[in-house]
Amino acid sequence: MSMIRDLRAAVRPQLRKDTAPGSPYETTRDATAASAVVDCAVYRDGRRVPSEAPLTPHEAMLDVRRDGGFAWIGLHEPTEDEFAGIAREFGLHPLAVEDAVHAHQRPKLERYDDTLFTVFKTIHYVEHAELTATSEVVETGEVMCFTGRDFFITVRHGGQGSLRALRHRLQDDPELLAKGPSAVLHAIADHVVDGYIAVADAVQDDIDEVEIDVFSQPGKGSPRGTDAGRIYQLKREVLEFKRAVSPLLRPMQLLSERPMRLVDPDIQKYFRDVADHLARVQEQVVGFDELLNSILQANLAQATVAQNEDMRKITSWAAIVAVPTMICGVYGMNFEHMPELKWQYGYPMVMGSIAVVCFAIHRTLKRNGWL
Repeated sequence: MSMIRDLRAAVRPQLRKDTAPGSPYETTRDATAASAVVDCAVYRDGRRVPSEAPLTPHEAMLDVRRDGGFAWIGLHEPTEDEFAGIAREFGLHPLAVEDAVHAHQRPKLERYDDTLFTVFKTIHYVEHAELTATSEVVETGEVMCFTGRDFFITVRHGGQGSLRALRHRLQDDPELLAKGPSAVLHAIADHVVDGYIAVADAVQDDIDEVEIDVFSQPGKGSPRGTDAGRIYQLKREVLEFKRAVSPLLRPMQLLSERPMRLVDPDIQKYFRDVADHLARVQEQVVGFDELLNSILQANLAQATVAQNEDMRKITSWAAIVAVPTMICGVYGMNFEHMPELKWQYGYPMVMGSIAVVCFAIHRTLKRNGWL
């Protein structure tokens, strides 16, 4: 089996495996315990080392130092106290520990002594029946990764981005997992970027829907300018997406181009594939932002044109109404000697004159497109 096929197969979605006791996918987390540790295991020669009881990070590290392999510890939103012991056990740098605990970090790659600290922003598409001015389109989370020679620690923030299924898929491929912690780092990076691709496709559908609504002919009586709120909200969500994707491009390029002691050479070349996919998503997101700018400007221009049309119609009817107003105003003055006051046909003549003049003005304005 080729390496690229192994790598791609390991991170692609598959059916979730059975997690019954005794299966190779059994998690070490005690469901009744309030702990930030989601899973803790030791891997040797690409296979998970079975344990009779749930391992603690300290026990996992002792096992690794005694018999080799590497420990993979997964945590979800740990507190400072919960993470302090793990940080001391694995010699993690205080700055990286602070970032991992408090979250809300920019995607980045940093090296502290013999540890790589990587931050990924996960993106989840929020399903919605109809896009409105208050719809949430994307939801973000974070995955922080500590990569060492004999350990790999993930710290996850947010309700999305679970790595349980990814761990199971990697355990299905011992040959890949035998490459060590860098193989896990690549799998997580590829998993995160694949999520970006799926979200980008879904956001594209939302943008297409808004674009069609803006440029389609509005029905009779339909409100004008109602799409501006939806467009602006979608633009804000795309901006959040962009903040997750764009900063990650440089770290992926470094992982794929710069030799690193903590990254297996056989794994490093496949970070190029991740960087390539990420660059494509980044171009899509930038294109989304520019397209939404154009759609918003077009929508505002349409609203301005519609307002101008309304003003022309109002002005036209005001011009027509001005004729009878002027004539009736003249004959409403309290003067005894007025033209045609005693004439038998004065009233029909005035009304006829009003009708003829108003009809001529209406026809002229309609011919010019004002009505």
